[in-house]
Amino acid sequence: MKYILMMSGTKADFEWYTKWSKQELQAHTAFMRDFSRELKDSGKFVGAEGLAFPDEARIVRAGSKGEPITDGVFPEAKEFLAGYFMIDVESPEEAYRLAARVSAAPGPKDRGTQPIEVRQVMSGPLEDFS
Repeated sequence: MKYILMMSGTKADFEWYTKWSKQELQAHTAFMRDFSRELKDSGKFVGAEGLAFPDEARIVRAGSKGEPITDGVFPEAKEFLAGYFMIDVESPEEAYRLAARVSAAPGPKDRGTQPIEVRQVMSGPLEDFS
């Protein structure tokens, strides 16, 4: 079963990341790189990406002639997607264990654990998920 582990944060969280020390950023990046390598080596890795800061986000809708109509930046938004891991595991419990590991990634000492949203990726009709 495929799952996406989504890391989200508020605008304040994103601004806080810019204040991390070089050592804190290096430790966090090394953890994420090692975690990805471990997932790849175990055959559970599907994909992972970090996303640009929310001030670059836009909502796009099709106009009356199919042209892109953009709207944004959205300072009123409460949370933004920061990045994700896509994994392929045997059970929801395994996805939850991996999400807990990502939640505890290193950062500044005053940082709590990061919430990780875990959702199964649909790979067929809805009736396959009942």
